[in-house]
Amino acid sequence: MPDKIRYGQIGVGHAHASKLQVYRDSADYEVVGIAEPDPELRRRAESQAPYRDLPWMSVEQLLNQPKLQVVGIETRVADLLAYGGQAVDAGMHIHLDKPAGTSLPEFKQLLDRAARGHLAVQMGYMYRYNPGIVALRRLLDQGHLGQPFELHTVMSKLINDGARQPLAQFAGGSMFELGCHLIDLVVGILGAPEAVHPYLRRSREDQLRDNTLAVFEYPGATATVRSTLIEVDGGARRQLTLCGTKGTVHIQPLDRPRMKLTLLEPGGGYPKGTREVELPDYRRYVDDAAELARIVRHEQDPRFSYEHDLAVQKSLLLASGMPIE
Repeated sequence: MPDKIRYGQIGVGHAHASKLQVYRDSADYEVVGIAEPDPELRRRAESQAPYRDLPWMSVEQLLNQPKLQVVGIETRVADLLAYGGQAVDAGMHIHLDKPAGTSLPEFKQLLDRAARGHLAVQMGYMYRYNPGIVALRRLLDQGHLGQPFELHTVMSKLINDGARQPLAQFAGGSMFELGCHLIDLVVGILGAPEAVHPYLRRSREDQLRDNTLAVFEYPGATATVRSTLIEVDGGARRQLTLCGTKGTVHIQPLDRPRMKLTLLEPGGGYPKGTREVELPDYRRYVDDAAELARIVRHEQDPRFSYEHDLAVQKSLLLASGMPIE
């Protein structure tokens, strides 16, 4: 077995910060410590299983740990780019949780510095290695779906009153918070859009845009991204449908994926016609962590390039009605 990759985490304020457990469980990594500058966030996290019994330290101490190679950036969204940039400047590969802050120029600068240092920046979009999405990409890459002309995506949930105010600070609301995961898929499937048209609505008198839709224009296709924070049992209706000239893939729900496939002609090991495709169970971020380990060990190139991640962030900001300059 190769030596374990030494991994540290900055922050526990992100909604997905507990993914640290994936790295603790992985044979590829040794988690050497965690930094959380906010004492209240640290106090709340210390007794939780993903963080229990780990060394806590300052950001500076963490970044100076001997032979540290990878840092997970799991702060509040507003702080992601600042700490991500600090880790990159210290020579670390990073896993940067989503979305990549609110400043496109600042994110581009971070990516440029990472590129100069030959450092990986892996974004924390959680459906990249969903087995339904992996199967869709394979069918599309092999030409079995033909030319895509329609892509429809939905990701919603129901939040409580206490969760509304923190999300209201971002003009994109639900699109910024949840839609980013879908936009990563849209750009991965269809590329950067020619134009993005946002429709951001509020269901209450507060400032949270909790009912959102964006339409993406392409030369021969359109894509829709719908995201709300007010749908009862919204997780069950999270879905992606890709229609091509030779076939259609429908995945629902996304979190425990089930896939329906219709093919005009046999392909990819499937006969023509419509059928339910059996998919394996999966745990979020396990495949992401494994891929990052291979990248760090120079066993593969990143599947998702700096250019892809920049296009996703630009598209997200446009879909969220937020500035890109």
